[in-house]
Amino acid sequence: MRRRDFITLLGGAAAAWPFAARAQRGERIRRIGVLTAQPSDDSETQSRVGAFLQALQQLGWSIGDNLRIEYRWGATEPDRARQYAQELIALAPDVILASSSASTAPLLQATRTVPIVFVAVADPVGAGYVNSLARPGRNATGFTLFEYGIGAKWLELLKELAPRVTRVAVIRDPTIAAGIGFFGAIQSVAPSIGVELIPLGLSEPAEIEQANRGLCALRQ
Repeated sequence: MRRRDFITLLGGAAAAWPFAARAQRGERIRRIGVLTAQPSDDSETQSRVGAFLQALQQLGWSIGDNLRIEYRWGATEPDRARQYAQELIALAPDVILASSSASTAPLLQATRTVPIVFVAVADPVGAGYVNSLARPGRNATGFTLFEYGIGAKWLELLKELAPRVTRVAVIRDPTIAAGIGFFGAIQSVAPSIGVELIPLGLSEPAEIEQANRGLCALRQ
């Protein structure tokens, strides 16, 4: 089963990829692995899994007939995530569904051959999961949460609203992949519109007030 023959419905919105060929009775049972950081009794997760199973059934795949799904829940800690990833790979699945970066990273460490479809990943290119959004390459593909190019639009809009602005502070958490991606997009457009960026790396709410005092000092 190739990754383009797999469908996934996680991440808050339904998305379906048509199978190249429908499974017919008499064929071997296909196996899907699912690795997620969420617990099995999480109501939102169960809702998404239900939608996932329903879409599979609509495309001719039913558990016990031509499909089997192996779940590993609650992979929140790195060691546990790596353990679960190894367990799923040992089951020789046809494809693995990974929910979030916490699940995707250990799976890619465990295999470079089993197809992996990820959802709810902030920056798959920056994290090294894929070569590019247009051509993922390797054995992973999936869905990202953000379009970082909008970060550049934010700065352009600010410049339209306040044409005289030449220095702009960007408050971000540098440890979050999404923040890194958005800041990169903002940086890419800043020189062309004559804006100097002042990055403020904050990780705690208490640091915001301190940062504001620093910005006030710069204006004096």
